[in-house]
Amino acid sequence: MSAWEAAGLVGVLTTLAAYALVQLHRLNAVGATALWMNFLGSSLILVSLSQHFNLSAAAIEAAWAAISLFGLVRVLLRRR
Repeated sequence: MSAWEAAGLVGVLTTLAAYALVQLHRLNAVGATALWMNFLGSSLILVSLSQHFNLSAAAIEAAWAAISLFGLVRVLLRRR
């Protein structure tokens, strides 16, 4: 397994863990931890896609990362 594939798998596991924890009411879906997990997971998947590009996968992961980043900015601004 290459480092690129490993990064993608860690990204998938991170994103799925965030989703599972939200569904189990262990994380707030709009809280910083879940948003960071989603941003990190999507970013790692995008890194892996740089080696074996797939436009539809890249589009969904880029959107997921952007939405998560938007949510993180909102969380940070509310804390001020």
